[in-house]
Amino acid sequence: MRLLAVLIILSSLVAQLRADGPGDNLPDQVRRIPKLGIEVPAEKRQALEAKLADLNRQIEELRQRDDRATQALLPDVQIYSKAVRDALEYQEFFAEKELAVADELLEEGRQRAAELAEGRAPWATATGLVVRGYVSRIDGSVQPYGLVVPESYQAKGGMRHRLDLWFHGRGETLSEVNFLQNRRKQLGQFAPRDTFVLHPYGRYCNAFKFAGEVDVLEAIESVRERYRIEDDLISVRGFSMGGAACWHFAVHYSDRWFAANPGAGFAETSEFLRKFQKEEPQPTWFEKQLYHLYDATDWAPNLFHCPTVAYSGEDDAQKQAADIMEKALTEAGIKLRHVIGPKTKHSYHPESQATVERLLDSLAETGRDRFPSTVHLVTYTLKYNRMGWVTMDGIAEHWQRAAVEAVMSDASTVEVATNNVTDLTFDLPAGWCLLDVDQPVSVIIDEQEVFVPQPLSDRSWHAQLHWDEGQWTAGPRPTKELRKQHGLQGPIDDAFMDSFIFVRPSGEAANPAVGKWAESELERAIEHWRRQFRGQARVKADDEITEDDIASANLVLWGDPSSNKLLGRIADKLPIAWKADGITAGEQRFNADHHALVMIYPNPLNPRRYVVLNSGFTYRDYAYLNNARQVPMLPDWAVVDVSVPPNAVWPGKITAADFFDERWTLK
Repeated sequence: MRLLAVLIILSSLVAQLRADGPGDNLPDQVRRIPKLGIEVPAEKRQALEAKLADLNRQIEELRQRDDRATQALLPDVQIYSKAVRDALEYQEFFAEKELAVADELLEEGRQRAAELAEGRAPWATATGLVVRGYVSRIDGSVQPYGLVVPESYQAKGGMRHRLDLWFHGRGETLSEVNFLQNRRKQLGQFAPRDTFVLHPYGRYCNAFKFAGEVDVLEAIESVRERYRIEDDLISVRGFSMGGAACWHFAVHYSDRWFAANPGAGFAETSEFLRKFQKEEPQPTWFEKQLYHLYDATDWAPNLFHCPTVAYSGEDDAQKQAADIMEKALTEAGIKLRHVIGPKTKHSYHPESQATVERLLDSLAETGRDRFPSTVHLVTYTLKYNRMGWVTMDGIAEHWQRAAVEAVMSDASTVEVATNNVTDLTFDLPAGWCLLDVDQPVSVIIDEQEVFVPQPLSDRSWHAQLHWDEGQWTAGPRPTKELRKQHGLQGPIDDAFMDSFIFVRPSGEAANPAVGKWAESELERAIEHWRRQFRGQARVKADDEITEDDIASANLVLWGDPSSNKLLGRIADKLPIAWKADGITAGEQRFNADHHALVMIYPNPLNPRRYVVLNSGFTYRDYAYLNNARQVPMLPDWAVVDVSVPPNAVWPGKITAADFFDERWTLK
C-alpha cells in the first residue's frame, strides 16, 4: 500500500510538471500541443473510414439540395464528419476508448443526415443535451457547440429564455471528438432551471481569445437564430481557463451581459505567470503594450456595467485572478463580490456553488441595463470601442488608456469627460432616448459646450463629435483620410479574427534566403492554424485571387514583391519600402539579402480590409504551454532577420518593430 501511495504521488507530480509546471518554462524544450495521439489499428481505421465515407456521401447529397432549411441545418451533421476525419488524419485519438466514441459520433451523424434527407430535424426541437454547429466566417470551417436546452422550452410559442455561457477549462486533448462526447454526456457545472446553457468549443485551447473569441460570438448568434433567447438575460460564466475567458468577455463586452461569474483562471499576464508559472516574464517594449489587449485589470472600470460574482477556492493558486481584479476594481471605486470556497483548492465548493446560483438567479430577475443613463468606457484599442449608447470612433494613440464618462444629467444635457479620445458617437434606437425631443441637446464635453442634434419624434437620438484644432466640434470628422478605426486598427493578429486567405507566391524571391523562410513560415502557419484554431486555412496562389476575394477577405501575402504578384502590385502604396536591395522604414534600412518584412496595413486594393505580409497569428509554440502567454507577440510591423532560425517564440530575429500611428503612417 505504501508503494502504491508513493506511485500515486509521483504520478501526480509528473502530471503537474506536464501541465504548466517548471518544465514548461524552457523555450528551447517545448513539448507538442496537442500531443500526437495513439496509432489507430489498421482494421479499426478501415472501419471508421468506411463509415466516414458513407456519412460524407450523405452530406454531399444534402449539400446539393436547393433548400435553405436543409442548408441551415447541415452544419449540425457536418460536425460529426469533421471531428472524426480530423482525428484520423492528424493522429488526434488520444486514448483507445475514443475509437468507440468515434463510432458513436459517426452513427449519430448518419442518423441526423438520414432524418434531414426526410425533411426532419428532431434534434432542433429536443431538450436536454444537444450538440450543434455553424459555419465560421473566419475560414469557412464547421465549428461545434454544446447546449443544455431546458425542459420548459417550447419549440413553437412560449416565453424567451435566459442563456448562460459556460467556458470550459484547459484541455490539451480536447479534440472535437472529445468535446462532442462531453457535450453529449455531461450536464456541466451549472444547469439553472428554465435556462439555456451554451458550451462553446472556442476552437480548442486558447482561453477563448482570438479566433476562440470569435467562436463564442458566432455561437451566440447561432443560438439566437435558432431559439427564443431573451437578449437582456445572457450571462458569461466559467472556471479555470474558462474563468480567465469570463474575465475577458466581462470587461471587453460589459454591456452585453446581465452578469459575469468568473471562477479561478487568470486575469492578466505578468503577475499570473510569476505566481502560478514561477516564470519571470521579460517582454519587449511592444509586448508590454500589447499586454493591454487581454489584461482584464486594465479594463476593470467597464464592470460598472456588468454585475460580477467572482468565485475562488480558498487554497487555489488561481485565486490570484480574483484577488488582482479586486484590487483593480477597488481603484475604480467598485467593490468586488467574491465568493470563496473554504479550504478548497481548484474546484467549486458545494455551498459556494449554491450561493453563486442564488446570486445569479437574483441578477436575472432584473436583467441587463441595456442603455444606462451613465456610461463608463475604458479601452486601449478601437477593437473594443462601444459601451451602451457611446461609441469611441477615434483615439489619439493606441495602446494608451482611452476613457469616456458620459452622463445624461437632465432632459437636455449630456456631460462628458474624455481622455485620449478624438471621435465619439452617441446613438440610442427608437424608444430608448430619455432626452426631450423638442429642443437641441447641450453636450458639455471636457468643460466645453457643444450643441448637437435633438432627438427625433420616435425617441431615437444620434450625434457625433470630433476633436480638431484644440476643440470639440459637432458632426463627424470631415476628412476621409486613412485612419485607424474599429475593425481596422491592428495589430497583426487582428487579421485572423475575420475572413482571411493565405496568398502563396507563384514567382521566385529576389533573395533565396527570404524566399525559403517565407515558404517555411507559410507551411507552419497552415499547420498551426489547423492544430491550434481547428480550421483549414484557405490558401490560394497570387494569380488566383479574385475581386470577390479582395472585397471579402483579409489577404495574407507571403514572399516578397518579386515573388508575390499581389505584393508587387501594392508595394509602392505601403508605408515601408521593400525593394530587391533593401527594406526602408523611415530612416532605418535593412539588407534585403537576409531580412523580411512582416506587417499589417489596410489593403490598398480595398481599404476596408487588411493586407498582412508574411505572418500567421504571432504567438508560437512556447505560448501554447500556458494560456496566459497567448497574447500578440508583434505590433503592426516588424523586420525579421531570417539568417537567425525561427524558434518556439519568434519567426527569426526581430531587428525592428513598431506600431503605425493613428493615420497608419510610420511614427
